Amino acid sequence: MLLNGKPVDLDQLQVLGLTNYGHFTSMRVDAGRVRGLTLHLDRLTRDCRAVFGAELDQNEVRSYLRWVVDGCAESIVARVTVFDPYLDLGHPASASSPQVLVTTRAASSVPLAPLALTARRYERDVPAVKHVGLFGTMFHRRQAQLAGFDDALFVDGEGFVSEGATWNIGLIEGDEIVWPQAPVLPGITMALIQQERAGLQRRVNVTELDRYAGAFITNAAMGVRRIHAIDAIQWTDAVAPVEQIRRRYAAIPGEPI
Repeated sequence: MLLNGKPVDLDQLQVLGLTNYGHFTSMRVDAGRVRGLTLHLDRLTRDCRAVFGAELDQNEVRSYLRWVVDGCAESIVARVTVFDPYLDLGHPASASSPQVLVTTRAASSVPLAPLALTARRYERDVPAVKHVGLFGTMFHRRQAQLAGFDDALFVDGEGFVSEGATWNIGLIEGDEIVWPQAPVLPGITMALIQQERAGLQRRVNVTELDRYAGAFITNAAMGVRRIHAIDAIQWTDAVAPVEQIRRRYAAIPGEPI
């Protein structure tokens, strides 16, 4: 864990823990390479302008990442969090000195089981920004798991599908991928898949999910993962098309940090 490339003073993390104001991106690092690294860095730059009104030096961020991941033989997930350790809770408009925190965790190397989801009504605050305010998303994930599901699929007040707590959702219709058209956090994995296979965007109501032949989620840490059920709807014949999408994504070369 490094803050601006240096060991972290725990006092510097206090503001992040107590105010929960900042933004981040998470990326899987394999042998020093990251799929969509440029997109991750562009997200950090864009979100830093939105959250702090400040510019972020992408070359500095890359150097901080290199210091943390250098020598890692195993695949890891690196998270870059941008926050202002001097933020005043009463005057957040004064937050203008964003700092870069890099943390890591182990990446899963085991194929992940398909997911069972349940629909829950929730709309993310400031959905275009990957911000650190995760209470709402984690609350609904927890409620879904307590009810016996793996995760929650978010829908709005009219039942239109958007995304999940930490992922985007794709639906299979014939040879096409359908991405729900809604205010969502635009994921890097989704963007990379769209570069390879654009697909369609349309509003998708949760009551119409049975018209689709299958579904999957996308996330930088796990890539592509099949959904086998959303509430009472089940897909048992979607293994092959989702596996094809997963393989095409896995074949995208990573960019060196």
